[in-house]
Parts: sequence; C-alpha cells; structure tokens
Amino acid sequence: MDSLFDADSARSDAAVPPGAPLAARMRPHDLAELVGQEHLLAEGSALRTAIEQGTPHSMILHGPTGSGKTTLARIVAASADAAFEELSAVQAGRAEVREVLRRAEERRRGGRATIFFLDEIHRFNKAQQDALLPAVEEGLVTLIGATTENPSFEVNGALLSRARVYELEELSEADVLTLLRRALEQGECDEVAVTDEAVELLAARAGGDARTALAALELACRTAPEEGVTLAHAEDALQRRILHYDRAADRHYDTISAWIKATRASDPDASLYYLAVMLEGGEDPRFIARRMVILASEDVGNADPQALSVATAAAAAVDRIGLPEAQFPLAQAAVYLSLAPKSDAAKRAIGAARGFVRDNGAQQPPVQLRSGGRGEGYDSPHRHPGHLGAQEVMPERVVGARFYEPDEAEAALARRLAEVRRARGRD
Repeated sequence: MDSLFDADSARSDAAVPPGAPLAARMRPHDLAELVGQEHLLAEGSALRTAIEQGTPHSMILHGPTGSGKTTLARIVAASADAAFEELSAVQAGRAEVREVLRRAEERRRGGRATIFFLDEIHRFNKAQQDALLPAVEEGLVTLIGATTENPSFEVNGALLSRARVYELEELSEADVLTLLRRALEQGECDEVAVTDEAVELLAARAGGDARTALAALELACRTAPEEGVTLAHAEDALQRRILHYDRAADRHYDTISAWIKATRASDPDASLYYLAVMLEGGEDPRFIARRMVILASEDVGNADPQALSVATAAAAAVDRIGLPEAQFPLAQAAVYLSLAPKSDAAKRAIGAARGFVRDNGAQQPPVQLRSGGRGEGYDSPHRHPGHLGAQEVMPERVVGARFYEPDEAEAALARRLAEVRRARGRD
C-alpha cells in the first residue's frame, strides 16, 4: 500500500526496479533534468528557492495527469535530504496515514524530516483531510498533495491555509518530444529503429501527458516489426489521443465556457472544435443542448429569434435520438448559433427590470389592468389604429422607466419600439 524511500534512494537508479515502466525509469532526479513548468521554477521563484536551499514547505500541486506532480515531489524530498513517504488517496485510508505519521515521529526523534506525498488528495473526505492538520501544523511532516481537481473546491480550507498551491501546466508538445528523445538517447529501443516521424506523432498525440507518451513508446518498441517503429506502428501503439476531460471537474467547466465564448464570438470552427472535445470526452449531450438553449436567448436574442427555435429543436432531438446521432443536430445548432447575429439586449433588459424591482419594490398595477373586472376604464389597443393606444400600463411610480434598449442588431424592433413610445407620448 505505502512505500518508503530515503533521500538517497529517491536519487538513485536502484530505487526503480529494472522491470518498471519506462515512465518510472525516466523520472527526472533533479531540477536540471526536469522538463516543463518553467513558470513555477524560474530563477528566484519561491518553489525553486525552497528546493535549492533544501527548505521545503507544505504544498498542493494541482495539474493534469502526466505533468510531473510526483516527479516534483520526489525532487523536493531529495533536495531536503528527507525521507519520502508516498500514499495514494484512492487506496489509502486513515490507518495508513496514521502509520506514516508514526514513522515520521520516529524519524523526528532521530533528527530527520519526512516529506509525505499524498497523491489524489481530493479523494480524501473532509474527516480524512482534517486528520492531517495537526501533523502539518506542528511540522511533523511536510505535506505535498497532488490533485487534478481544483483545490479550492476539493481541499479543506484549513489545509489550504497551511500549504502553498502550485498549478502545473500541461506539458507542451516540445516538452514531451524532449522526454521521448531523451529516452531513446539513453538506450530505450536499442534493438529497433524508431523514425523521427513516429516520435513526433507520439509527442503530438499524447495530450501533454508524458506518462502516456513514454508508455506508448515502450509498447511500440516491444512490439515493433522488423522494419522498426514507423509512423503507423506508433499510431497503433498510442491508439488515440487521450483526452483530459472530466465531466465533473475543471475541464468540464473550462470547455463549456470556451464553447460559449467561441460561439458568442461568431467562430463556427472554434464552436465545433469545443463541441467535439466535449463529445469525445463523454460529456452529457443534454448538458450541451441546455447551454445552447440558454445562449440562443442570452447572446443571440431577438437579433435572430429563430435561434431559440433551432436550439430547442436540437435539445428535443438529443432527448429523442441520443448519441451518436445526436451529434448532428448539436453540430447544426452550433453552426447556426455561431453565425447568427448577436444581441444581449434581452438579457440586459431583464437584469435592469429585476434590479429596479429589487430596489423599489413591486408596485400595484394600474387599476384598469387588474383582473376579474375589478378595474374600470381599460382601453383595449385593438380599438385604435395600428393597435396602439395611449393608455398608460405602468404603475404610477414606474412611469417613464426604460429597461429594454435594442442594439444595432435589432433594427426592426428598435423602429417598432419608437413607434410604440410615440403613441404613448413617451418620445
């Protein structure tokens, strides 16, 4: 369940069994070997200084899979000459944590520090995370938590207040390419030839995940035909690009946000791209359809009233036919919404009206507009030319308030509104 490495073994090749996966064998041992994350490890940065001085602090490493969270934690431990304890919150519980803390107490009596690396820390519930607080607060362990989820949502505030949060970025294609070439230079695939095109394909399709790229290279080398690892063989080893997408996590919200903004910007290609990312990532198509309906009113509005019909029809089609065929009405709606003229006038109008009511309260309608025949003197507009009458329909204290102001995309509505206001003497 748990594993204990001293600082020397963390730096030594002997710490990694010869039969370990290539990604483990290629794990960098110090900052000089680390690839990527320059934004965190620039000269003079807090994290780099802590590592170089051997004075680590508790931290939460937040980033996508394969970005180097475990590697960075081991480098921190090695630089501090500290024991390195590692647990995965997916498998471990409070009993395993207590054992780690017991060993840390024994080491402290001998004058040695302990780095406790807890992978997938977001998997621990509140009680489990709370159990770590005393050990972190009194310095029994330096905690390094790793998570692919947003720590602000998944890690207790009390624990966050005792740790620095560092956000790791997805490795670039160039970073992954560097790691793959380093593996080849160090003797991986010595028995077979590997074409440059094959290596470049693995780097391009790994989605910034070094572990995925190295695993695919290892598989390609082990199963390569006589002619070596070609482009086709590398593609077969990788199968398909791994999508970092979680329907309940940051990528879910980031991607739908990007879809909304791309569609609002009238870019159908970008809209289709983010739609494809969501579909390939397993997003619920009903969620996508709901966002389309909202956007049709919020961002297109009366600049093209048909947009709402298109979006609601797409939503109905999704409910009726499901995936994979539902991708077609979703794509149709995405293109239509992208290219439709845009107006947020309706959104601004209801916001202004609700704000007015919150500030001023709800006034009684004029007596002539009330139901049940309680009022007298109602003047139906159908009795007047153009179906427009001069009778006031606002409450007395609200007369003259304006909430809806059509923009340039709603020219026809602007003309009609001017006509209405003139008939009511509001010019």
